[in-house]
Amino acid sequence: MFNTISHSLLLNTLARYRLGGWSVRWVENWLTGCTQRVVSDGFHSGWQPVTSRVPYGLILGLTLFYIFINDLDDGITKFADDTKVDRSEGGAILQRDFDRLGEQASKNCMKFNKNKCNILHLGHHSQRAQYRLGSVWLCSGITERDLGVLLDNKPTMSQQCAAAAMKANWILGCICRSITSSGRDMIIPLYSVLVMPHLEYCVRFWPPQFKKDEDRLGKVQRRATKMIRGLENLPCEGRLKELVLFSLEKRRLTGISSVHSSI
Repeated sequence: MFNTISHSLLLNTLARYRLGGWSVRWVENWLTGCTQRVVSDGFHSGWQPVTSRVPYGLILGLTLFYIFINDLDDGITKFADDTKVDRSEGGAILQRDFDRLGEQASKNCMKFNKNKCNILHLGHHSQRAQYRLGSVWLCSGITERDLGVLLDNKPTMSQQCAAAAMKANWILGCICRSITSSGRDMIIPLYSVLVMPHLEYCVRFWPPQFKKDEDRLGKVQRRATKMIRGLENLPCEGRLKELVLFSLEKRRLTGISSVHSSI
């Protein structure tokens, strides 16, 4: 959506929010005068003026984008590349939200990628109704990724636990194949920086509810500590004590957010 923001509409929006005239002119000077062209296989088009888009990856560009979409209705969660409608009610109320969302997008000369829009029904009593965005009927799914967390319609969070463990195990395998030293001064920093974040990202939102999921995550930590030279024959509790580490379960219960060690 960054590339579809009309400069004229953005400047009108800034003026409507009573941003000072000098500031609006400064933003206008910052946006205008840019040109672009397409290059493919050594051939290139002519230079064309850029009349829409705000620069992606800049704090100012992100701020302008949020101001531009600020008029979206309440109950709609807005991110730079993601829009989410949260409603406990379904049926006509939720469809009304989609209608308003489509109207506001059309008014702002923006388009949603409707092929990537999905409905996730949560709970046993959720209405399994169909909804449309504009003229396109939206598909319903059993899982949806929301800010890096895999949600399912149960929601048991077992799929998120499995995905986190698989990703962490893959990175741990890369570490094992890439290093020549298996000392604690090598393994622990790599584990804490590259592996642990996948096991603990937003974990307060998706703590394992079943023993099998807890064991699946804990197995990654057990594998990592067993890689350390000299600790291979110790039990898991002994390795954690030797390394002054907490188990993942204890870290979740105590809210620890960084690896503790004596190194």
